[in-house]
Amino acid sequence: MNSPRTTTTRALSGFDAHGHIGQLWVHPVKSCAGVRVPAARLLPTGLEGDREWMVVDAEGEFVSQRELPRMALVQPRLDDTHLYLDAPGQPTLTLPRRAPRTASPMKVRVWDDAVPALDVGDAAADWLAQCLGQHPDTPTGLRQLRLVQFDIARAATQPRLSTAKWTSGQVVPNQFGDGFPVLVASQASLDELNARLHAEGQAAVDMRRFRPNLVLSGVDAHDEDRLEGLGIDVEADGSPQRVFVALTKPCARCPIPDVNPDTADRGTAVGDALAAYRRDPRLNGAITFGMNGFAQTGLPAAGVWLREGQAFGGNWRFD
Repeated sequence: MNSPRTTTTRALSGFDAHGHIGQLWVHPVKSCAGVRVPAARLLPTGLEGDREWMVVDAEGEFVSQRELPRMALVQPRLDDTHLYLDAPGQPTLTLPRRAPRTASPMKVRVWDDAVPALDVGDAAADWLAQCLGQHPDTPTGLRQLRLVQFDIARAATQPRLSTAKWTSGQVVPNQFGDGFPVLVASQASLDELNARLHAEGQAAVDMRRFRPNLVLSGVDAHDEDRLEGLGIDVEADGSPQRVFVALTKPCARCPIPDVNPDTADRGTAVGDALAAYRRDPRLNGAITFGMNGFAQTGLPAAGVWLREGQAFGGNWRFD
């Protein structure tokens, strides 16, 4: 996961709108804390290391902050060889970056999708039991938890694909994300939400609650809704290349943004504020914040590097 050196960027030509990547986030374990990174490799399945692991119950169903808000306190770290998990009062759990050949293959479920996975072992299960399963607030049915890793090898023949309705027919593979490889939001969108929270006498929140991969700067609030996608000039195989990240499906929001990432306490202020102005007719009135997306056809299989501060351009969507 070594990143290239940072280089100076300038606005891209040929686009209606311009900005830059203000933040990059990777969430190694689905629904646990994220990791802000200066650079990340964009692969067909999303940012390298993003939603590559997942907590499941005894039946193989994915578990999230919806059921266990304390997952917000589990802090992953990644390097080239290991995944590390930390949590309050717990010793660090260290796991190999790739599950060993002896790992048990299994099928797990993410929403309606059966997904190939590898059980990473009893040490991880014991750690999760201490951290999450034995907490007084944990429902009885969630006291036995396992940590699984996405099975890249089996996914080659059993891929998990985004819904074709939102991909214009492109075949878009995923790992353990909710349904798309990339989630994009903007700083201006968060600023507008915080202005509304302030007007209601509520505390400001930060972007961790929305769990995006790319946070855009230099655009207006919710411009991510109005852009067809992002054009980003990168270097691939020693040559300049323009990569396009399509922005296609609004991200419907559940109660997770109301979980405080520092305390795991639940509230209602964020959801109440969004409900007042973010009912989205594209999803039958669901509350949305941010856009799901994917790299359009042409991305090298080895991926390309994105970095904070990198310029992007975009064209307005006219539906």
